[in-house]
Amino acid sequence: MSSIDTPADVPRPRAAATRPAPTTLTWVTLALMTTASVASLRAAPTMAVYGLACVFLYLVPAIVFLLPTALVSAELASGWSGGVYRWVSEGLSKPLGFLAVWCQFAMTIFYYPSLLAFVASTIAYVIDPSLASNGVYTAIVIMVLYWTGVWVSSRGTKALAGLSSWGLIIGTLVPGTVLVVLGMVFLGQGNASAAPMDANHLLPQWTGLASLVLIVNNFLSYSGMEMNAVHVSSLKDPAKEYPKSMFLAVGLVLLIFILPALAISWVVPSDQLSLTAGVMQAFNAFFSYFHVGWMTPIAAVMLISASLGGMLTWLAGPSKGLLEISRGEGYLPPFLQKLNKYGIQQNILVTQGVVTSVIALLYALIPNVSSVYWIFSTITTQVYLIVYLLMFVAAMRLRKTQPDHPRGYRAPVLGLLCSVGLLASLAALAIGFVPPSQFGGSSVWSYVLVIGGGLVVLGLLIPALFLKFRKPDWRTAAADGPDATEGEQA
Repeated sequence: MSSIDTPADVPRPRAAATRPAPTTLTWVTLALMTTASVASLRAAPTMAVYGLACVFLYLVPAIVFLLPTALVSAELASGWSGGVYRWVSEGLSKPLGFLAVWCQFAMTIFYYPSLLAFVASTIAYVIDPSLASNGVYTAIVIMVLYWTGVWVSSRGTKALAGLSSWGLIIGTLVPGTVLVVLGMVFLGQGNASAAPMDANHLLPQWTGLASLVLIVNNFLSYSGMEMNAVHVSSLKDPAKEYPKSMFLAVGLVLLIFILPALAISWVVPSDQLSLTAGVMQAFNAFFSYFHVGWMTPIAAVMLISASLGGMLTWLAGPSKGLLEISRGEGYLPPFLQKLNKYGIQQNILVTQGVVTSVIALLYALIPNVSSVYWIFSTITTQVYLIVYLLMFVAAMRLRKTQPDHPRGYRAPVLGLLCSVGLLASLAALAIGFVPPSQFGGSSVWSYVLVIGGGLVVLGLLIPALFLKFRKPDWRTAAADGPDATEGEQA
């Protein structure tokens, strides 16, 4: 979630439980779909801080997290439709299944402010670049854009959501390619790189755990593979084609993540790099150098359109999944289950919007916008890692408890993949509590308190309260009809 830009798992209706007939989906097409859902330029400034070492910091989570997630989720998706709720419910328990789908939804509470902060800083480079570091401006843009998105989504309008399908081209491939090409020409003309590009800087400089903390953000950059796993049954030969598809996707994703990050590090010194506006800082520097400053607004519009399209898709996705499961099992009170005349979960969106607005105000209250952006990104990662912890454990249990259950794809050495993914997720969870080097002047315990508080309250306490106080009559009548989710049978 990349900068995650695709919706989370939405449970499939019972009427669609029959396994679909084979389609013409090729392994290359699936690789491109996966690349589009995972890759984004939004995280590039975060890794550009490390210069050449960003290659190492991207490769490590790709090996220990991205590949295990892709292969394990493919087996789960080919055997149990219904998404992560069904997988965890079957493998562990229904309450833990609710916890998993809640965390998929809850992570968006912090995801929206960090995504829209990136949009705000990008817009600033069209209006007035100095606004990119203005907290009040950032807070206002976040609230205006979010509530506009809620209004669009609540009316069932799908026209603007189509922007997300163009996200890979408009907001990632084209500007990313331009950034890299300009960077290469810039270096080719004899200009010195702002970051050292020699073998001595292949690994991040070790100054304690804080020097490796930025790797945590890459776990969220790679999240979303489990959503594309639902397409595994559409391949002609899943056992052979799915691994090829995932390896191609991993290669493309790494190129999209690494090369733009390097290009940014070539032109913007790390001590001047904004975690929200870093992409536009690089574009502005390159365009100014090549005397084509008029292209800066064009690049900004491309990045903005892709990000807004992704936001609209995410607004519809995770909340819809949470709604459908809650209607079947009664996890949420009736107020949050109500639909408007367009069949949209408006009350969930509005309630989430109130919380998002309160969070956005922190941008106005805390002077350093980059610090707030980093904190929100870290909390988002911490909450989403709970989903993967549950998924890996459930996959191992299902292989033991239901070894003969039909699976369209069986992941090789599943136990090893799950163990590696589980340990990597736990390590990322632990490292997330260590302040990065950019927070050297701040209190370590205050940072731990903020991150830990966000994780416990959002990821554990709130779902525990819903489960504790749920009532039988919270299960809506609609859940008993033919459109009930498969999660009821889990």
